[in-house]
Amino acid sequence: MTTGTTATWSNWAGNQHSTALLTVRPRSVSDVVEAVRQAAAAGRTVRATGSGHSFTAAAVADGHRIDLAALKTDVTVDVARRLVTVPAGMTLHTINDLLAQHGLAMPNLGDIDAQTIAGALSTGTHGTGAELGCLSTFVAGLTLVTGTGEVLRCSAEQNRDVFDAARVGLGAVGVLVEVTLRCVDAFVLRAHERPTALAEVLDDLPALHDTHDHAEFYWFPYTDRVQIKTNDRVPADDRPLPGWRGWLDDEFLSNTVFAGACRLGRAVPALAPTISAVSARALTERTYTGRSDRVFCTPRRVRFLEMEYGLPREALPTALAELRRIVDRLPFKVLFPVEVRFTAADDIWLSHSYGRDSAYIAVHQYVGMPYEPYFRAFEQVATELGGRPHWGKLHWRNAESLASAYPRFADFQSVRARLDPSRIFQNPYLSQVLDA
Repeated sequence: MTTGTTATWSNWAGNQHSTALLTVRPRSVSDVVEAVRQAAAAGRTVRATGSGHSFTAAAVADGHRIDLAALKTDVTVDVARRLVTVPAGMTLHTINDLLAQHGLAMPNLGDIDAQTIAGALSTGTHGTGAELGCLSTFVAGLTLVTGTGEVLRCSAEQNRDVFDAARVGLGAVGVLVEVTLRCVDAFVLRAHERPTALAEVLDDLPALHDTHDHAEFYWFPYTDRVQIKTNDRVPADDRPLPGWRGWLDDEFLSNTVFAGACRLGRAVPALAPTISAVSARALTERTYTGRSDRVFCTPRRVRFLEMEYGLPREALPTALAELRRIVDRLPFKVLFPVEVRFTAADDIWLSHSYGRDSAYIAVHQYVGMPYEPYFRAFEQVATELGGRPHWGKLHWRNAESLASAYPRFADFQSVRARLDPSRIFQNPYLSQVLDA
C-alpha cells in the first residue's frame, strides 16, 4: 500500500473538488482494511473514489481518500457459468475487453465505459432496455470492507440484506473491493439511428421500447425533432461501421464539431435555437453492426453537467411536455439534447427502478453555461411525478424527500447503521441524501 499527503481531486466534469488529508492506494484487500482502520483511529472519515464520473459530490473526500486503481484481487472467468470476478477498481472498459477474450459480454451497458465497476454499481448506473435492469442487477456477489474493518462477502444466499443494500450503496455501507458479475455469451448488435418527430415517438412509446432490445431517443430543445437510437441482437457482424464513418460521426461530428457549436452557443446564446435546429436536421440515418460493448459505448469529450430522473414509465409524456415548457421559459438557453432511456423493475433497495418499470429523462448543460434554474425546475416536475434522482447526477433532494420515494429506505438505513456505526464513510453528499 502506498500513501500520500494532501491531494487535490476533481471529477470529470470539473464541478466537484476536494483535498483529502491523506490519499491511500491499496494493493490488497488487507490494505483496504488497514486504510479504514487507520482513518477510524485518526478520527477521520474515508471515501473510496473511482474514475470521477459522478456529477454529485458522492466521491468527495475531505478526510482520507482511498484510490482503488491499484487494488489487486484474483480475476476469475467461469465461462461455463458465465461469471466473472474482478477487483472493484477495474474499469468497465477493461472488464469488457476481458470478457470479449473469453467469448462473454455484459448483458447491457450505458454509453460510457470509463467508470470503475464499484462506482458504476454504487450510483445505479444503467443503460437502456425495457426488459433489463441497471448494471447492479447483474451482480451475483460482492465483497466489501465495513466501517469497522470487517471483510464481508455478500450474495443472494449470504448476508442477503447487505447484498440488497450494497449493490446500489452510495459507498455508505462499505468499500467495495471485489465484484462477481453475471454475464452472457458475447453478442453482436445492429444499431439503427434515425431522426424523426417527437410526436411520432410519443404517439406509441411501446412500439419503441417493447419491440427493440435497447431503445433511446434524444430530443433537441426548441425543436420538435428527436434522434432515435435502437440496438438489437443479430447473429452476425455483417455490416461493420467503416473506420472513416465511425471517426466522422462519433469523433468529429459528435465531439469536435459539437464542441465548437457549444462554444458558439455559449458565446452567443441567441444562436442556441438555431444550433439545435441545425443539429437535429444534420443528423442522418445510419445502420451498422458491431461487438456489443463497442456499440453501447461511445467517446464523450465535450464536458457538460447533468441531472437524470427515473420516472414511472407512464409519466414520460407528461414529464416531457412540462420539460418543453420549462426550456421555453428559461432566461438562458440550453445547448444539449435531452436523453430518454428505459429500464425494467428490480428489487435493489436504492435502485431508481425499485419495484417499477422506468423511463429516464436526462437533462444536460454545457460547462460554463447557467444550469441550476433549469435543473431545479425539472426536478420539481419529476418529484411531483414520483421521480427518483440518479445518485451520480446533480439533484437537490434530501433524506426526508427521498425516504418517501424508496419503500426500503429505512431498511437501507438499518444496514448502514450496523456496518458503519461511526459514520466513517460520511461526506457532505451522504449527509444530504441519507441523514434526516
